Amino acid sequence: MHQSMAVVAVVVIVLVTVGGVYAGFVLVSNSPSTTCSSSGGVIQVVAAESFWGSLVSQLGGTRVNVLSIVSDPNTDPHEYESSAANAQAIANACLVVVNGAGYDTWALSLIAASNSQYQTILNVQQMIGQPAGANPHFWYSPYYVNDTVKAMYQDLVKIDPADTSYYTQQYASLNSSLAVYNARIHEIAHQFAGTKVAATEDIFVYLANATKLDLISPPAFMQSVAEGNDPPASSVATFQQQLQNKSVAVLVYNQQTVTPLTENMKVLAAQNSIPIVGVTETIQPKDVQFQVWMNAELLALQNGLDSVALGK
Repeated sequence: MHQSMAVVAVVVIVLVTVGGVYAGFVLVSNSPSTTCSSSGGVIQVVAAESFWGSLVSQLGGTRVNVLSIVSDPNTDPHEYESSAANAQAIANACLVVVNGAGYDTWALSLIAASNSQYQTILNVQQMIGQPAGANPHFWYSPYYVNDTVKAMYQDLVKIDPADTSYYTQQYASLNSSLAVYNARIHEIAHQFAGTKVAATEDIFVYLANATKLDLISPPAFMQSVAEGNDPPASSVATFQQQLQNKSVAVLVYNQQTVTPLTENMKVLAAQNSIPIVGVTETIQPKDVQFQVWMNAELLALQNGLDSVALGK
């Protein structure tokens, strides 16, 4: 009798394991210990967002297989809801890159649920020493990008030390490619330091600091929009007055967090001949590299600032 019950228990365990997903829990079909320690195999990497996925993909080259989960440039990443497929991918990944700071809590929940002891987690917010409540748009800071690329390189070397020389070559190549985007940031800073600008959301704060532009739009407005809340009435009035008085050279507009209020600011800027520079949270077009996307946005910003300086 006891032997029969034991056989039934084994069968149930096997069936649940093969099923993969049951009652909201995701089971790992391929143990990360095998995936991560295999010599000469391709490393499975999951990036919660496409901007980090692009960078780790360029670093890993042929030695990695990267899945970027949030990659649609036409949707708001703040509103993303994970799926069972996401959970399975994260559970089986050797390296998982997350942004942190409340931007991708769904990914952190899936990591905790998978509880893969051999998995390497790169949490950008923790790695750069920022608090949980910090502005989460770290990929708009060239300094945080450089820090993250270095951390990615170090993680890949730890996971696959046999291919260290390959990753070192990839790291040098990526840094060389990022130099173009970094150079444009320095160029804008040299040309337009102190120029007053506005933004509909705090996505632009880090880049404004790097380019030495004076971002004067109300912080309460920008943060509220980013968090999906209604900005204080006083911040709305101040922002409108800044645009009506032409107090800013350009308006930076987040095209992925559009609300009637941000649309109103965009219309107001256009009515007052203030150049509008569109930015996105995720890579657009989605098939280009991180630095190509960023450089295009910087070029649009530079052109907008140029047009004002030239009196056009």
